[in-house]
Amino acid sequence: MGFYSGLIGLLGLLSVVSAVSGIGANWGTQSTHPLPPETVVKLLKENGIQKVKLFDADYGVLNALGKSGIEVMVGIPNDMLSSLASSVKAAERWVSKNVSTHITSNNVNIRYVAVGNEPFLETYNGSYLRTTYPALQNIQSALIKAGLSNQVKVTVPLNADVYESSSQLPSGGDFRTDIHDLMLTIVKFLSDSGSPFTVNIYPFISLYSDPNFPVEYAFFDGNASPLNDGGTYYYNMFDANYDTFVHALQKNGFGNLPIIIGEIGWPTDGDRNANIEYARRFNQGFLSHISGGKGTPMRPGPVDAYLFSLIDEDAKSIDPGNFERHWGIFTFDGIPKYALNLGTTNSGTLIPARNVRYLERKWCVMKASAKLDDPQVAPSVSYACGLADCTSLGYGTSCGNLDAKGNISYAFNSYFQTQNQLDSACKFPNLSTITKTDPSVGNCRFEIMIEPYYGGVECTRGYLQKQLGLAAILVFLGTVL
Repeated sequence: MGFYSGLIGLLGLLSVVSAVSGIGANWGTQSTHPLPPETVVKLLKENGIQKVKLFDADYGVLNALGKSGIEVMVGIPNDMLSSLASSVKAAERWVSKNVSTHITSNNVNIRYVAVGNEPFLETYNGSYLRTTYPALQNIQSALIKAGLSNQVKVTVPLNADVYESSSQLPSGGDFRTDIHDLMLTIVKFLSDSGSPFTVNIYPFISLYSDPNFPVEYAFFDGNASPLNDGGTYYYNMFDANYDTFVHALQKNGFGNLPIIIGEIGWPTDGDRNANIEYARRFNQGFLSHISGGKGTPMRPGPVDAYLFSLIDEDAKSIDPGNFERHWGIFTFDGIPKYALNLGTTNSGTLIPARNVRYLERKWCVMKASAKLDDPQVAPSVSYACGLADCTSLGYGTSCGNLDAKGNISYAFNSYFQTQNQLDSACKFPNLSTITKTDPSVGNCRFEIMIEPYYGGVECTRGYLQKQLGLAAILVFLGTVL
C-alpha cells in the first residue's frame, strides 16, 4: 500500500516517496527476554511483512535489518527531543550515527524518522510541546545536510487525541484547541518537506475508557448502527475517526497531506475486552477492510498502516492499563496467538519464529504444603510481581479463573523465569518449590522463558522496577489474592 493518494497533485510526491505495498508492523523491544533481532527479521520476512516501525535506533535491530529489503521507520524517544531541539549539531550526530551509517554501510532501507512518540498526549501535561517541533526541524536539516532528505522523510507519530470534533461527527473535525496553532505549524512543515502525517488510532482504547461505548462499532462486521454525517454513513469507528482527522486537515488547507496509520491493533490479555477472539476479529477485519484499497469516505485509496504490534513486550509500562504488554500478534517467543491472514503469504496463516531456544522445562510454584494465610505470602507475591509480569491475572484475563494458590504460583513462576530460572529465584520462604510438571491450565499459560539475548537492551533489576511500576502492581494484587 502507499500513501493516501488518488489525487493528481500527489503523483509527483509519490514518485519520490513510494511506500512498500502490504501491511507493516510495530517492532517494540521492551522485553526482559527479547528474541534475537536476526530471528525477528526472519519472522518478518517469512510472514511477508515488508515494513517495520521502530521506537528507537537500537544498533543490533538496525544491523539485523541490513540487506533485508524491509522498509524501516526508525524512532526517536521522547526523552531525546529536548537535546535534539536545542542543538542542530546533536541532530546531525544522531542522523549520522543512526541513519546515514546504517544506510551506507549496511544497506538498511530506512525511509522515515519518527520524531517522538505521541508527544502531545494530554497525559504528558505539555512536557514536549516546546521541543517536538524544533527537534523535527533539526532532524530535517540534518537529513538535508546528509543528502538524504529525498530518501528519508521525517514524521511525528501522534495519538488521535490531537484532533476532535465539535459536533461528534467526522465533519466537525479540527485540531485540539490547546495545540491548534502548533499542529498547523507541524502540518505545514510536513507538507513543505513532502513528509506524511502519522496518526495512531485505537478503537480498543475507546472501549476500555468508556463502558458505554458500542462494542460492535469497534469492529468491521457492519453490525453496528451507522453514524449518519450529512448523508455519509460510518459503520465503524476507524473510518469515522480517520475522517475526523481528514476533515481537520481539509479545514485548515492541507486536505492532500499523505497519512500513515502508525499504530492500530487490539490486545489479547490484561482486560476483559482484551482477548484472543476480539483481537483476531479486529485485526482480520481491519486487514480485510483496507485490502481492496477503497479507503474511507473522505479519503479513497490505499491505506498505509502498521499493526500494533508484532510481539508482546513484558517490560512495557502498565500505566495505561495491564493490556499494554499484550498487543502482539505473536507471543514473546514468536508463536502466533491466533489465525490471521495478512494477505502476504501463500499459506494465508502466520508462520512462527524458527529455532527459538528455551530455558529448561521447569517452573516455580507454591508448595502443596504451604498455607494461604502464611504472613509471607503477600510480600512474596508483591516482590515477585514487582520484578516480573502478572498482568495475565485478574478479572476477565487469560488466567482470571485461577484459584488463590494458582495466582501465587503464577507470580512466583513469572519472577523465576524472568530471573533465568536461577535456583535462588524460587526461594520464597517455606512457600515455593521447583516442579517439572507444567502448571498451565486451559488458556492460562505458565511461561518458560527463552534463552536471554544479551545483544539488546540491558534488563537490569533497576530498569525493570522503573518499567513495571511496583506501586501500581501492589494495588492490582490486592484485587487478585
